[in-house]
Amino acid sequence: MATVSRVINGSSRVSEKTREKVLSAMRTLNYRPNSIAQSLASNRSNSVGILVPQVHGPVFASMLSEAEEELRNAGKFTIFATGLSDEIKEQEAIRFLISRNCDALIMHVDALTDEFIKEQMDDALPFLIMNRVVPGLEDKCISLDNERGGFEATRTLLEMGHRRIAYISGPLAWVDASARLEGHRRALAAYGQDFDDRLLVESNFKEFGGSEAMSKLLRRGRSFSAVVCANDEMAAGAMDAIRARGLSIPEDVSIVGFDNAPLSRYLYPKLTTVNYPIAEMGRMAARWVLRNVYKDSEAEIRHVFRPTLVPRGSAITAEGSRDDAPGK
Repeated sequence: MATVSRVINGSSRVSEKTREKVLSAMRTLNYRPNSIAQSLASNRSNSVGILVPQVHGPVFASMLSEAEEELRNAGKFTIFATGLSDEIKEQEAIRFLISRNCDALIMHVDALTDEFIKEQMDDALPFLIMNRVVPGLEDKCISLDNERGGFEATRTLLEMGHRRIAYISGPLAWVDASARLEGHRRALAAYGQDFDDRLLVESNFKEFGGSEAMSKLLRRGRSFSAVVCANDEMAAGAMDAIRARGLSIPEDVSIVGFDNAPLSRYLYPKLTTVNYPIAEMGRMAARWVLRNVYKDSEAEIRHVFRPTLVPRGSAITAEGSRDDAPGK
């Protein structure tokens, strides 16, 4: 039994001749290792639970894909669950993943409070939080500096001479959405501009939400020459609403998104946006688990990622805008 176990687990303490005998017997008997029995014997399931708000859209798909590939290459498996950005559903998803004997959890949660995470998560099960920083658990967080990203998006337009800048936000109860808006506010203040809440619309991070939000802004009759959208999907919807009103991009309205999702390169004009390196962050989360749970990696772990602006054609200087643009 010990020899067979060493062959199945890839131990180097087996001669090649013996290894081939065992593998030949396994093929003859059509033997497959029992993962449940292995888990009981080793106290490891070799599976990692990953909780995301949804599988829709490029951001979470990239995170899941990259984390799964990194773990699979190390011989680990993944179990996915969604929390739908709802507190009860996120708690249910966590309980489900724990019940599947996962060795660790990677969690991108929007609705769970910091207090719940600190008080209710069992220290016996290692866990990592994505895209937010929970005070006191910084070593268990991998995050994007969302406030910096919001600042860079608005600063870019301010540097182009825009002063009346509208903002389409994601749900402000979510940590990343509120941080991006705070960056927008900080940029305005840094350039001596007052924040006008009539140029703010809260939406839902989806295309139709961006379209509805832009239509609402245009109906308000407040002048603006540029708009920042808190993600690229809403920017795509906003662009459609702008054109539906007979306006042009960027001649009438400049627009900046957030994420650098694949669609941003195929919109017309191509979308100026803030890069969210979610694929790299997904790989980093997997490496954190491999290093801290399985002791399989010596890779350095980066906990905070800094967003960068990706300039394209959807934003131009205020001087380049048409005289009859909404912000003139």
